[in-house]
Amino acid sequence: MLHINNPKVRRLLLTGNFGLEKEMLRVTADGHMAHTPHPFADDEHITRDFCENQTEINTAVFKSADEVVGNLYDHTRRIQQRIAKQGELLWPFSNPPYIRDEEDIPVAQFEGGRSSKTAYRNYLSDRYGRYKMTLSGIHFNYSFSGDLIRLNYKAETGLHVKKGEETAAYRAYESRLYLDLAERLVSYGWIMTVLTAASPILDPSFFEQGKQEKNGATFVGMASVRCSELGYWNAFTPELDYSSIGAYADSIQHYVDKGWIKAPSELYYPIRLKPRGANRLETLREQGVNHIELRMIDLNPLRLEGIDVRDVKFAQLLLVWLAATPRQPITSKDQMQAIANFKNAAHYDLRTVKIVMPDGEVSTATEAALKILGSMRNFFLGIDATGEVMDVLDYQYRKITSPEDYRYAWIVKRVFSEGFKKKGLQLCANYSALAAESE
Repeated sequence: MLHINNPKVRRLLLTGNFGLEKEMLRVTADGHMAHTPHPFADDEHITRDFCENQTEINTAVFKSADEVVGNLYDHTRRIQQRIAKQGELLWPFSNPPYIRDEEDIPVAQFEGGRSSKTAYRNYLSDRYGRYKMTLSGIHFNYSFSGDLIRLNYKAETGLHVKKGEETAAYRAYESRLYLDLAERLVSYGWIMTVLTAASPILDPSFFEQGKQEKNGATFVGMASVRCSELGYWNAFTPELDYSSIGAYADSIQHYVDKGWIKAPSELYYPIRLKPRGANRLETLREQGVNHIELRMIDLNPLRLEGIDVRDVKFAQLLLVWLAATPRQPITSKDQMQAIANFKNAAHYDLRTVKIVMPDGEVSTATEAALKILGSMRNFFLGIDATGEVMDVLDYQYRKITSPEDYRYAWIVKRVFSEGFKKKGLQLCANYSALAAESE
């Protein structure tokens, strides 16, 4: 855990590395799925996810939330400028626009040595259906700064490790820090779903093939469809082993060996530990953990870049708070309950669903979220955090106490329920015009 009683550690608590990944669908001017080839074949920061028209931005790594969100904005604007020349727009919602049928969703086409990527997507298409694969979102990647971890290591062991001279024992310590954090996030990470959910409505064609309604929008009681039981989940509830990095990797490989998933990437879990270098379990075992990934963030259609910088800052605060608390090993039962918590957190009205915490306390999602935010506030007040930290926490607090004014899902439902397609396309056009102004 992070030793906040050490003044040197405390001074560096909020130093780290930020990266974002964002998926968005390219659509035609009349709101249909685009069928043109991916227009950024040679761009290292812009690729495709499941389908050919699902652009995926991978930002560079930055030292602050403001920088990484600014970079995401620049990439988003650049995509909009490029696709505008071929009469296309970027759909700003996590839920897709009108879909004619499965063939209207073009599987991403990779060639040559990367053709296995297309084969894997065809497998996903057969197993889960293409409709679900159009759900888009944002992944938040974070690592504590090397200086912070080295100081924390010294505070705990008395050993000083210079940058570039990290020992095997130090690497194991670093992985242990992230393993403990991931384990804690299993129990508490659902609050990120609560605070970033922004996909309450769908085009009717998502549930009834080809159905068109002029002003139609389907609401199924969820604030985030992709994070709910309708979204990205496996047919089984995985149980992961956090006792060591090897055990963690083995517990994922176990499901591959049993044939329940084809590859580790098919484990649709809201939290992942990522290694240095190639994202493979072998690399994770050999090199240890480099950063942690949170995968439960919806696209925020109220922002051109798709995310509010205050939510990125909150994600960092959540990780720091959890990393500074003692490890609480979770049982198999806790892991099963945690996934239920994540799905419940995706509901629209948080007063109607329950959250069960590891200590057995049961409360509404509203009450549980407020309790976490209160604990975080007390923690950061106790270490004399800046006023900006309090502002970020207050912003999240208002989403729970005044959802009609601050919670994204409630705003999106109010604004876009009548005329989802028409109003959505107008928003697309507004963002495209905004991007063009800065070209």
